[in-house]
Amino acid sequence: MADEFPFEISPMFEGERIRKDGMYAELAGPKSKGFELVRAADMDEVEDGKFTLIGPDISDMEEGSRHPLAMIYKIAGELVEADLESIVERRNHEFQNYIQGFMHLNQRDDVWMRVSKDAVAKGMTSFEAVAKAIMMLFKNELPFIEKVEAIYITDMDEIEKEIENAKAVYKSRDERTRDLHDEDVDTFYGCTLCASFAPTNVCVVTPDRISLCGAINWFDGRAAAKVDPEGPQFAIPKGDVIDAESGEYTGVNEAAKRLSSGEYDRIKLHSFFEYPHTSCGCFEVVGFYIPEVDGIGWVDRDFAGTAPNGLQFSTMAGQTGGGKQVVGFLGVGVNYFRSPKFIQSDGGWDRVVWMPKMLKDKIADSMPEDIREKIATEEDASDVDSLRNFLKGKNHPIIEKWEEEEAEEEEAPEAAAPQEGYATPQMQMPANFMPPMPAMGGGGSGGVKIILKNAKVSIDKVIIKKQD
Repeated sequence: MADEFPFEISPMFEGERIRKDGMYAELAGPKSKGFELVRAADMDEVEDGKFTLIGPDISDMEEGSRHPLAMIYKIAGELVEADLESIVERRNHEFQNYIQGFMHLNQRDDVWMRVSKDAVAKGMTSFEAVAKAIMMLFKNELPFIEKVEAIYITDMDEIEKEIENAKAVYKSRDERTRDLHDEDVDTFYGCTLCASFAPTNVCVVTPDRISLCGAINWFDGRAAAKVDPEGPQFAIPKGDVIDAESGEYTGVNEAAKRLSSGEYDRIKLHSFFEYPHTSCGCFEVVGFYIPEVDGIGWVDRDFAGTAPNGLQFSTMAGQTGGGKQVVGFLGVGVNYFRSPKFIQSDGGWDRVVWMPKMLKDKIADSMPEDIREKIATEEDASDVDSLRNFLKGKNHPIIEKWEEEEAEEEEAPEAAAPQEGYATPQMQMPANFMPPMPAMGGGGSGGVKIILKNAKVSIDKVIIKKQD
């Protein structure tokens, strides 16, 4: 694509994974620090094509080492406005993955990158070449950008100084949609930036539901679709309301069928269990159903421990991602927790029973006061039994559901054989549903428990065989 760079640049390299054995250096990620940030500026404040590096370069790094990395881009142009910052920032993810031998994952202050040994052997020894390639792609693919300047930081002390400023910018962007809701607009927005990783994903961005990656809100989608109608962000007419409580709309369902190539034809934006939003792989948090307590837990990328179901984030994310609609698991962006429509069709906050302490602290100001102290963290519960005891001790609202279910079971008549012409109820699961199993020795309950309520079961024969 560009002969002046010591690496190939092409969309064909999207989805490339650099495993530990082939890695020369790891940048940012869960065991270090980093961020990416785009800021709009006046034309006279940007020196087009300029690159500044603060800290060691790739050539100064040892093979197999880990380093922090922050990337700051200043953009300018007649059509450039603050609303476009998030869109350009998210394209950094796409364009860095165009570079052969360079892997980019996640977004904002969760970025995670790797440089391959092969790329370094072929001449990728400086971040300057990477930054200049990205700046070239920004200008070629986003013509509203007339000037761009890049600053890369690999010095931890300098990143520590700048990261709080970046987080303040992210927070300010997210707060813009606080007073705007789904019913206030006629158009939602879609995003296909993760299509190479999740080809059937249907990312729908609404005022009440930020993108799964957490980087694009409704205003960002609107700005991007306006300046680049054929780009990866585009309008989705809301259409008619099918069910406001669960967030189902005719326009979204039509988009789901089109964008998933027919894999899905229904999506309920604010439902956890029934036709939930698809999950890409770049989501910030994954939700998981805990049948033993009939509640929902949430775990984010920063949590390295094990959830009460015996699984880690990576295990659940691997099963949930890929653009699937999975019963019992759901990927979301952190800012969705701040939405008044947060999984409202399945109980909202009253259904949440567990999340890591760091995540809970991050969103504490958006949680209802009466539920905040009733949601367990890893400090309160490490498995299902301790979680159940915690919920009982705190009188969590989920206890009422337990009592209702127990009452129903007591009142239910004794199961009888099906009458002639009576079909036994069947539990329906999506064809692609495969519950993840816990790793051996991982502790916790794990697995999936299926509860049949008010079901009539008929058994003609039971065969018992000795296990070899």
